[in-house]
Amino acid sequence: MSRRKTEGSSSTFKIGAVSLAFLILGYQISVFIHRSSVLRLESHRDCPDTVYIVQTLPSEAVGGRAGGQSPDAETEPRSEGLRYGTANRGVESRWKAETLRQSPERSLAAKQALSRRRKIETFRFNPNTVSTEELERLGFSPAQAASIDNYRKKGGRFRRKSDFAKSYVVADSVFERLEDFIDIPRTDINTADSALFEELPGIGPYYAAKMVSYREQLGGYSYPEQLMDLPRFDSLKFSALADLISCSPPQKPFELWSLSAEELRFHPYIRQWRTAKAIVLYRDSTPREKWSVSALSEEGILDEVTAGKLARCVIAPP
Repeated sequence: MSRRKTEGSSSTFKIGAVSLAFLILGYQISVFIHRSSVLRLESHRDCPDTVYIVQTLPSEAVGGRAGGQSPDAETEPRSEGLRYGTANRGVESRWKAETLRQSPERSLAAKQALSRRRKIETFRFNPNTVSTEELERLGFSPAQAASIDNYRKKGGRFRRKSDFAKSYVVADSVFERLEDFIDIPRTDINTADSALFEELPGIGPYYAAKMVSYREQLGGYSYPEQLMDLPRFDSLKFSALADLISCSPPQKPFELWSLSAEELRFHPYIRQWRTAKAIVLYRDSTPREKWSVSALSEEGILDEVTAGKLARCVIAPP
């Protein structure tokens, strides 16, 4: 009895071992076939699929016809489609041949297979301007890249890195990999026009025009907080866009120590004719080495708040 049980167990084990071997072999064969198919797709991805030979009649042959008659049906320009690599046989010597290549659209299965085999790259990019091809290089599928591009075409804009992370096609793992490489340029308040200002949160046509106008009065912004000099532009509105703007140096420093009273009174931090005349009088009666904005405040020419704002401006040296 025990002998029969032993023989039965041995047979079951052998059958199981053979089945497992066939299962492993079948899996390896399927993997091999899949890889071979993908490699074949890749091997043909840069090969032109069709070559067209376009034959045109030389001008001298047309001009040589008597009486200016039009060419007959046999001499009309013809086109003949030939497979890539075949010779152009049977073409008369009087015909000129031009070669044009055209690659048809790949099937969805081919695109998906190639995308899975595509090497994922990582490089700095601006999500507002990066091309769909570059998005695919970054690891996005063609459908995901198209979705991002459609969002931009409809007027969407990624102001911050977090805006890009909120896109439903950007997975958390992908954003973590790309976060340090996202490069969204800030809006330079000394070079931006009204259209660029309007792209900032909370800024419409009214404030955009005011920001440009006030920049002209200042002769260029010296620091971003000068935007809060505008009417009803409080700290809350400023904080909503502070991380989206930058301030390059103004093209020309404010010539506080050389302008006339007539010119000084147009600066937003001076304005009054009386203040402008007092500054000129101070310059005329004080040694040059003592000229400073703080000294103007100590002399009572400028109040403390105005002097603090003016001291942060880019001022030409005395």
